[in-house]
Amino acid sequence: MAPAPPAARRRARRIEGWNPEDLHAWRNGGSKIARRNLIWSIFAEHVGFSVWSIWSVMVLFMPQTVYHIDAAGKFYLVAVPTLVGAVLRVPYTTAVARFGGRNWTIISALLLLVPLTLTWWFMVHPAATYTTCLVIAAFAGLGGGNFASSMTNINSFFPVRLKGWALGLNAGGGNIGVPVIQLIGLWVIATLGNRSPQIVCATYLVLVGIAALGAALCMDNLDGQKSNAAAMVQVLRFADSWLISFLYVGTFGSFIGYSFAFGQVLQINYLATPGTSAAAAALQASQIAFLGPLLGSLSRPLGGLLADRIGGAKITMWCFVAMAAATGVLIAAGIRDDAQPGKISSGIMVSYVAGFIALFVISGVGNGSVYKMIPSIFAAKSLDFKRHSASDTLDWERAMSGALIGIAGAVGALGGVGINVVLHASYAGPAKSATTAFWVFLGFYLICMVVTYAAYVRRRSVATLV
Repeated sequence: MAPAPPAARRRARRIEGWNPEDLHAWRNGGSKIARRNLIWSIFAEHVGFSVWSIWSVMVLFMPQTVYHIDAAGKFYLVAVPTLVGAVLRVPYTTAVARFGGRNWTIISALLLLVPLTLTWWFMVHPAATYTTCLVIAAFAGLGGGNFASSMTNINSFFPVRLKGWALGLNAGGGNIGVPVIQLIGLWVIATLGNRSPQIVCATYLVLVGIAALGAALCMDNLDGQKSNAAAMVQVLRFADSWLISFLYVGTFGSFIGYSFAFGQVLQINYLATPGTSAAAAALQASQIAFLGPLLGSLSRPLGGLLADRIGGAKITMWCFVAMAAATGVLIAAGIRDDAQPGKISSGIMVSYVAGFIALFVISGVGNGSVYKMIPSIFAAKSLDFKRHSASDTLDWERAMSGALIGIAGAVGALGGVGINVVLHASYAGPAKSATTAFWVFLGFYLICMVVTYAAYVRRRSVATLV
């Protein structure tokens, strides 16, 4: 890697022979190049996460009397983009090698203009059908794929000793896109009411343009980036890959699912109070909803730190124990709420908010600890295989870890679909409440706890490494 690309190369925004492990080159310009690419990668991914979660905000602007979509139906509006985003994470992982990191960041950012424009159109045409709305919501899933390509690209820019820091910033900066768009929604509702959703869309049309322009002017393509499709197939042969993906459904699936659903659950509860208008309920819900995703995003690095010190498996297991306890708080609040139709008491509302906030924080910690388990698992497995050299062993570990990070990210996001589908079914049921859904979530967290203990904590030979 040259200390700084020559002018001709910089105009082409392509770097040849990039080697971040070359300490001399890193100190003489390489770190600045990597940092510049990281900054704009974070910004583009941040905007992508916001667009992915835009329907968690739009539902607050959709009174049933105007859009004719009930509370249960709105949960599908946030489940559909979650599903599409999860599926797109796999091809987005390979797109960087095919198109180049800079080029794909520009393309993937500009693609976000499609869901934003369609969402704007639907929100000012409330007479459109529910099916049309679902199709438009699906396009928001384009924002969900950005995470995979962004992480893959930035992984190539940094040396091993700084990958955790760089990838943590990249992931955290993206995740915070969820509470940021919810804060923008709060500002619009507080200042203009719940009939001006186009302001949110217009704001992000501008931000998408900035992201694409910044990527075009400041990011670089790297020669030699490879899409290791063979590794993605090979890694699925290991039972641990399926187990880790399952556990990530419990942590990241909970984070993204609750991020999309929390505001709507709050709005439903506020509307239960007689005399509360849709606008007032939307304002009250939006004042609280952003806190959960924000705290969950900020707690993710803590999970990685604790996993480094104590062990990823132990932290993950105790996260599921704590998530089960937090869900128990929601169940208790739901049972009391179901027994008292009408206005919800302040005590029940506090229990709902406290339970959800706890789930956000704990799932954030779990996200960090589960991802920390991945390289540890393959470091342990490499001891069972004879490699030609230490370099070959390290390459194998990196290939397997990178492949599983992409797969687990895609599978984990499907948990967000499950959260919203179960909530939809619960609210569509006879009780018209979320209590049944909370029981389902409790059972799932207990299963995850048992799986973590049986597969990783109980087995001493594994627990010492994971």
